[in-house]
Amino acid sequence: MTLSLVLACCWAVAANVLAMLPSRNNYWRRAYVLMALGVPILGFVTWQNGPWVGLFVMVGGMSVLRWPVIYLGRWMRRKLG
Repeated sequence: MTLSLVLACCWAVAANVLAMLPSRNNYWRRAYVLMALGVPILGFVTWQNGPWVGLFVMVGGMSVLRWPVIYLGRWMRRKLG
């Protein structure tokens, strides 16, 4: 397994552990940190393993951070229509 996939797996484990811990601000601060760490890891995965593996890792990250993706979709829908 490549270093980028190991980092992506560590990111996924950390995201799941952080989701299990209680939070006062509905996990948004943790989501911002996970996004800031996940985007470079996603780029590294795509660069090292190709676009299909990068797409698979991106879908996995979107499933973990689904509420920011939902709010982004709602915001874009409001702006476009």
